[in-house]
Amino acid sequence: MYTLILFAHILSAVLSIGPFFVLLPLVKRMETASGDVLLSHIITFKSATRLVKHAGHVLVTTGVLLIWQGPWGWGTSWILGTIGVMVASVFFLARAFTPTLRKFNDEKFNQLTLVKKLNRSLWIYIFLLMLMMWFMVDKPMLWQ
Repeated sequence: MYTLILFAHILSAVLSIGPFFVLLPLVKRMETASGDVLLSHIITFKSATRLVKHAGHVLVTTGVLLIWQGPWGWGTSWILGTIGVMVASVFFLARAFTPTLRKFNDEKFNQLTLVKKLNRSLWIYIFLLMLMMWFMVDKPMLWQ
């Protein structure tokens, strides 16, 4: 059972990270897109963030099950580090993408400014996800 939960955890980690790398070239195309093409890019972006959110739910659930079934305690440094970064990333995800994507609906919006903000937010979020992945893969013991 542990192996199955671990597999689900790894798969959900891939689904939590992968879409953001796909969005990087999409954001570049959003700089010059207009009309229906821009709208389709925005819809794709929203769909990707929705997928990431749901994969994150599976990731957290399987992570809790792995800790419960595994040899690590809740006070382990890499687990607390992962939880800390995860909490920060949840708040960041909620504030970084959806409000910016909504601004594309405004009558007067600065497309380049919004696209640059999305691009910057993507890289920050990818950094946070990579930091969490480092904690989970390397399992650094920062204290005993």
